Amino acid sequence: MANPGYAKRTTPGQHPRSAHDFAHLPSREAAIAAYIDRLPDGADISVKTLAKTLPYGQCALRTALNRLQQAGHLRRGREHLTVESGSARWITRSWFSRTARDDDWWASFTRGGVPEAQREDPERGRPTRSRAHILLAALGRTTPSLSLSQADCAALAPLLVPWFERGATDETIRQALTTGLPTPVHSPAALLRTRLTSKLPPEPEPEPEPVRPPLRMLECATCRTPGRPDALPGGTCGACRGERAPTRHKAPLPAASVHARAAEIRAAMSLKPRERTPV
Repeated sequence: MANPGYAKRTTPGQHPRSAHDFAHLPSREAAIAAYIDRLPDGADISVKTLAKTLPYGQCALRTALNRLQQAGHLRRGREHLTVESGSARWITRSWFSRTARDDDWWASFTRGGVPEAQREDPERGRPTRSRAHILLAALGRTTPSLSLSQADCAALAPLLVPWFERGATDETIRQALTTGLPTPVHSPAALLRTRLTSKLPPEPEPEPEPVRPPLRMLECATCRTPGRPDALPGGTCGACRGERAPTRHKAPLPAASVHARAAEIRAAMSLKPRERTPV
């Protein structure tokens, strides 16, 4: 394990581990990436520490880590954090992603645009009308005095929605509606309407405000200059400035020109040293 501030940190939102995670990498880089991927957060992944475990020298490991950075699996940089004493400082970070990320993703991660943990889908578990209707209709099976008609269930179902929204379970609602009933129950629908309104649980405590993401500075994958990609309009390389290297295609020389040039070179090499002329 590394000292605080010098350790592996796993990025969020990665794909599940599979046997083909690093198949696009050369064999050496794939083996090193697979080893780092299985290390826990907080492990020391410096060149010196990896050289003590893996069968590669420090120079080879340094080259491999740079290639993993260019492939989008690794980013090294600094993060601004506030320690327990209340003071703020910059610490060194090494972020590793099993899933290869492009420069846009890393730039969004630098700005805090990528969540640190996956949030639960707000649509999941949302109460529905059918759930409330089924719960009300089932009351008569265990408590015959609370038997309701189809129309009563449809009219009372909307009153159950706030209960579900405040985290009440079916059993909690059933206990609140069936405990301490009067004898006899003259109007089940009126009684349940009163209890659904008067026994509504309190609203949950508001969620705390989201924590502001820490400041980060990552190295450029091309020139390894530290700094935020969106804050380097005059960066040291084209990748820092958001430029793409143009693709150059040279037209091949005609075969006749190649053969003629080769004949000239052979003739010049066959001359004596005094007879040679510059070609």
